[in-house]
Amino acid sequence: MILKIKNDKKYIFFIRIICIILLLMLSGCSPKVKKIQKEIFALNTVINITVYGDEEAEKVLQKAINRIYDIENKMSVTISESDVSLINQNAGKRPVKVHEDTFFVVQKALEYGELTNGAFDISIYPLVKLWNINNGNKNIPTEEEINETLNLVDYKKIKLNLDDMTVFLEMEGMAIDLGGIAKGYAVDEVRKILEEGGIKHALIYMGGDIAVIGNKPEGGLWRIGIEDPRYQNEGSRYFAVIEGSDLSVVTSGDYQRYVEIDGKRYHHIFNPYTGCPAEANVISTTVIGESSIDADALATSIFVLGVDEGLEIMEKAYGFEGIIVTKDKYVYTTEGLKDKVDIVKKEYNQ
Repeated sequence: MILKIKNDKKYIFFIRIICIILLLMLSGCSPKVKKIQKEIFALNTVINITVYGDEEAEKVLQKAINRIYDIENKMSVTISESDVSLINQNAGKRPVKVHEDTFFVVQKALEYGELTNGAFDISIYPLVKLWNINNGNKNIPTEEEINETLNLVDYKKIKLNLDDMTVFLEMEGMAIDLGGIAKGYAVDEVRKILEEGGIKHALIYMGGDIAVIGNKPEGGLWRIGIEDPRYQNEGSRYFAVIEGSDLSVVTSGDYQRYVEIDGKRYHHIFNPYTGCPAEANVISTTVIGESSIDADALATSIFVLGVDEGLEIMEKAYGFEGIIVTKDKYVYTTEGLKDKVDIVKKEYNQ
């Protein structure tokens, strides 16, 4: 049988109307993707999370926000009843039972202490308090004060008991600070909650820690700017850009928290060997990979170690790539990033 189509204007008009109605019905059945954004202050930094999704996305985002506060309440060194504060209060006295996630983060930190031969050391907190740079203190400690405090800095004197889920600092006066790794853990937890909640596109910003889920909602890779460590409030805030999806980008630098004394910059990243702010001819380190907690620890370690040792450490860190910027604005990258970093400021050379 051969079906003949009527060449009738009224008939064609009727068919067109039916098609339009069907299209409208189909589009009405598809959930609308909307942008939802929240900004909070936690973990001693501004946190901004943007998700794209349907009506349920806002509930998922709030769940992620609640998890950040939960981590802060357990791991902040400034909250008196946190796991970390209780560990510090009982240094040299007794082991402290902690939550499973706190134990995990401390355990991960000690692994990086071993990997970096102590360049990453969470027992650095007595030095942080001595220098007090975060509060703008401009009094440089004496050599005697620094050496005395260094006696309290040794990650090998942090003892874990997995069966009892306890952490013990062997010497009275010791104290840990998870600031160099807890943000990375929080980013990973936020990603996990968002992904489990069905979020396909998201941007997470926690100070120097950035993570993206999926591609951009309109399609294409995310373009992530790496902050210019010598930004002077003119032009772009970024000296370089990388593209990617489903990744974490963590940056440490001497520009995030510092004081200047007699023209010299004293920043918040301490060298556990010297007891002073790290001086390895580095002003910024960026680590890129899937895990923010690992990237966080690596970025801090590389800043302390410098270019040569830092690149060696990166070669051991499977699945991660790195960018190191020196004081003369020379940019070093690991092999996997060759020709993949877009330097957008001419004064930075690769």
